[in-house]
Amino acid sequence: MVVLAAKGKTLRTALQKKADLVPSPAGISGNATASRAIETVLASLEDSKAENIVSIDIQGKSSLGDYMVVASGRSHRHVSAVTDHLLKALKDAGFGNPRVEGQASADWVLIDAGDVIVHVFRPEVRDFYSLEKMWQAPDLEEETLH
Repeated sequence: MVVLAAKGKTLRTALQKKADLVPSPAGISGNATASRAIETVLASLEDSKAENIVSIDIQGKSSLGDYMVVASGRSHRHVSAVTDHLLKALKDAGFGNPRVEGQASADWVLIDAGDVIVHVFRPEVRDFYSLEKMWQAPDLEEETLH
């Protein structure tokens, strides 16, 4: 970090420039495409009867992506079905094959679609981790990165 500061750049600037140059893993890039991706995700979750769907705009808060979506399924089987439906919807919309974690146990499934990150939980697991509370908390300072 000292080297970057000596050249007149901050770490934040260097990370932002790198983020602008590197395409996202699922092929999503640009605000228009991210907006289309979040619309696809939300529509799929609604169609699958996912519960308590929360969309969080994390632009400027994290370099992980632009949006984080948290939703619940009623059971292991429902979480798995919601996940399968969402993966098919993303593929049909031209967003490629997102990375998926936790689909075998279907307690907490994470879908990384590039600029949109989706968490599908069973209700008990969602209550335990409370992800949306953490990401919706206001920053203490404007320069804070999570």
